[in-house]
Amino acid sequence: MDVQKAPRVKCVLGIIYNFKCDIDAFLRFLETVFGKQDYISSVLSFDFTDYYEPEMGKDLKRVFVSYNRLIIPQQLPEIKRLTNIIERNFMDHHKRTINLDPGYLDLDKFVLASAKYARQKIYLDKGIYADPTLYFYKKTFHPYEWSFPDFTTGCYDDFFLKVRQHYKHQLKQ
Repeated sequence: MDVQKAPRVKCVLGIIYNFKCDIDAFLRFLETVFGKQDYISSVLSFDFTDYYEPEMGKDLKRVFVSYNRLIIPQQLPEIKRLTNIIERNFMDHHKRTINLDPGYLDLDKFVLASAKYARQKIYLDKGIYADPTLYFYKKTFHPYEWSFPDFTTGCYDDFFLKVRQHYKHQLKQ
């Protein structure tokens, strides 16, 4: 039996940031690292948890960005390690101003990279796990029971549906 190559997937970054971050300048910087962006979500208030408040403060915002260049899923650990370095480079007085959550989207799911173990996470490499976050079924995305609270609201669905449609078109080319 022939071994199949992993299909290429869409690289997607979730960005949580505080008032100290010039998000437009930061998104331009990320293009120098990840290449051309194809979709940027609406900016939403990130008030689903207070987990980041001690480090980043209140009134946090969240935006998602997808990139035109497709990646292979095995790149996720290296991308997560790179985003950790980027976070450190944008610290202010030893506190993060941004939190980067890299992941990938394929036709059936959205997966985030994580450095923390949990029962649903799958170990990849270099201390990084794949965390299945959303699955696609009956023309829409659905959260898992363990998905983060903001993913359970459906507030990102339009973004992920657009990215999936574009990805589907890219696969046909």
